[in-house]
Amino acid sequence: MERLQKAISESGYTSRRKAEELIRNGKVLVNGKLITEMGYQVSGNDTITVEGTTINREEKEYILLYKPRGVVTTTSDEKKRKTVLDLIDTKKRIYPVGRLDYDTTGVLLLTNDGELTNLLIHPSNDVEKVYVAKVEGILSKDDIIKLSKGVIVDGKKTAKAVVKVEKVDKKNNVSYIKLIIHEGRNHQVKKMFESLGYTVIKLKRENFAFLNLNGLKSGEYRYLSTHEVKMLYSLAKKKKA
Repeated sequence: MERLQKAISESGYTSRRKAEELIRNGKVLVNGKLITEMGYQVSGNDTITVEGTTINREEKEYILLYKPRGVVTTTSDEKKRKTVLDLIDTKKRIYPVGRLDYDTTGVLLLTNDGELTNLLIHPSNDVEKVYVAKVEGILSKDDIIKLSKGVIVDGKKTAKAVVKVEKVDKKNNVSYIKLIIHEGRNHQVKKMFESLGYTVIKLKRENFAFLNLNGLKSGEYRYLSTHEVKMLYSLAKKKKA
């Protein structure tokens, strides 16, 4: 048994907070009966209808994918490009947690757990993300400091970041920079470098929270353990608190 609002949020229909609002406003039925009680308990056999739609309460699935280049982080693509779902053999209705650009590689989490997804991508959450960027040009010390303190992206300053020069190739005029951020803005890493006049040639996300690519090759995936899922929930709720 679990609380009604949790069952709704875990289905991916909406967040738990919005589910509570829908219950209070008389928008939720359980087995055809109107429910407005916030602590109402439901089982896996109960039929839940929200705003006229019966929600899907399938078994939860959590997958860590090593996203390759040339794949879009969507469930479908109007240009008929390969999507991350094309790489995974599952009948579950999973979806990506956040995005990686078409040409960006690395750690990508996919799940059908709407509650965890909402927790991880919530604006107040600052889950650590580690990127390694191959950048055209040799970064100056001043620019490294600027990146670490925050730069203006889309009219708003980014949060502080950890910046480390991994390698400098003066012959080819490129730098390899490790960047640790806690935000998730659109194209953020590329835009951070672009704000200082540098072009990102390649970008890889090596870590999402404590999840990494160990044991995986590009295009491969694995299922998260129960312990890892619990750790993600614990981390996300702690950050949001």
